[in-house]
Amino acid sequence: MSLPAFYESAPRIVMRDALAETLGAAEGGLIEYGYADAVRLAGHSCPTVAGAWLMARAAVRALYPDAVGERGAIAVTMSAPEDEGTTGVIAQVFTLVTGAAANNGFHGIAGRFVRDGLLAYGSGDSDSIASFRRVDTGATVDVAMDLSAVQPAPQMRVLMQRALAPDATAVERKTFADVWQERVRRLLLEHADDANTIRVTHRA
Repeated sequence: MSLPAFYESAPRIVMRDALAETLGAAEGGLIEYGYADAVRLAGHSCPTVAGAWLMARAAVRALYPDAVGERGAIAVTMSAPEDEGTTGVIAQVFTLVTGAAANNGFHGIAGRFVRDGLLAYGSGDSDSIASFRRVDTGATVDVAMDLSAVQPAPQMRVLMQRALAPDATAVERKTFADVWQERVRRLLLEHADDANTIRVTHRA
């Protein structure tokens, strides 16, 4: 599987998963995730997937400023309903990183390592995209993203129309794909730590 080279340069996320450690899946429970993992999960790469990746990273860093984040110990509440817009896509990326799952998640072993019920959906009346809460301390952060600083290329609409046309050439499809991924590259490599783009707010 050949992926754009810049994926390897995107910020990575290291989590400690007590379940993985207990079952011998990862030494010390440490698992390192890369943006390519989110792409494999979603089946595509776009600003939404990249933004979800960066929001998850920012939330974990805010909740665990001096330690590795604990996978399976973070509850995520999406602000919007599950079937609204890109909410489901973003939630899947959040699940990848945090382990938080809805009612279809892992039910645990002897009352430990429970993942189901850690992902919930709201009514869409919040300015944030989601909240992340540490199960152990209750510390909570809200996350959102503003992509106004990462505008699509002026020719994006025309290139997309041509690429999706039945008679599109290989060159036209490749040109569109390259321009599309360039926006993703800019978001991941130039705005990963931009507080105006990836917004994190601590709950009082």
